[in-house]
Amino acid sequence: MTLPRRRFLRIVAGAATFAATSRLEAAEPYPVRPVRVVVGFPAGAGADLAARLTAEWLSARMGQPFIVENRPGAAGNVGAELVARAPRDGYTLLLINSSNAINATLYDNLNFNLIRDIAPVVGVFRGPFVMVINPSFPAQSLVEFIAYAKANPGKINMASPGIGTTPHLAGELLNMMAGINMIHVPYRGTGPAITDLLAGRVQMTFASMLSATEYVRQGQLRALAVTSATRWDALPGLPTVADVLPGYEASAWFVVGTPAGTPAEIVDQLNSQINAGLSDPTMKARVADLGGMVMPGAPADFAKLIADETDKWGKVVKAAGIKAG
Repeated sequence: MTLPRRRFLRIVAGAATFAATSRLEAAEPYPVRPVRVVVGFPAGAGADLAARLTAEWLSARMGQPFIVENRPGAAGNVGAELVARAPRDGYTLLLINSSNAINATLYDNLNFNLIRDIAPVVGVFRGPFVMVINPSFPAQSLVEFIAYAKANPGKINMASPGIGTTPHLAGELLNMMAGINMIHVPYRGTGPAITDLLAGRVQMTFASMLSATEYVRQGQLRALAVTSATRWDALPGLPTVADVLPGYEASAWFVVGTPAGTPAEIVDQLNSQINAGLSDPTMKARVADLGGMVMPGAPADFAKLIADETDKWGKVVKAAGIKAG
């Protein structure tokens, strides 16, 4: 069938208009409405603080509010699953942390796969832990601590904020690499663990810089080592665990992610904006106050970080026989 020329031209013009409109819609500015930043932990936790720093920066520069939404439960799995199932449109973000990497092995039947279902955008910051003991403990250094632990197997109680947390895994990694046998005592959070350590009911814990540094400065706790690969500016005279056990490293880290399949243009825009924030002196200072160091980079850098950490902690979970509480 041959169409009349005028009708043909109208159809062609209409198709061109539709195509142009579709391209405009596809290139719609982002964001045009509020963005959720989901945190799988309660307000005040490290992940929550990282999310709020990031959301504050993005809200001020991207023309829409970035709203932190706390969805605690199952050691961060509730929030992660919510984001894994969210639309791939850039309007639901996840604050991923080291616990999410641990959970990949710790939990047998998760309804999502962190590496497959969440695409990393950019890091926010990472921070080490400090190995602290009650001052009454008969060790002045990590070498002396390990020697005591070997001579007294099963007699050191190691506190943690809970089963499967990064401080718990940091202790199990120390057990493995030093050939010692500390007994894990889980608490419901860092505060109760520190309280019992101060009272001498347990002998040691791995604590965040934020929660431990002041007690160390006041002499209420004794710091033996920091868990970062290199020495940390906040406690420059403190050796690393790796100084005694080469290759040891454990830290909390925080990465912004989106549902896998989110358009690359949106991921790149978020990456660029957050990296700009991480280069800002005020942001760096605020992160340092939290005991951390900013962690800029490309999405591929954090895909590797998450894969490496999932593999590393998965081996520790299996070797120590840890089961989700």
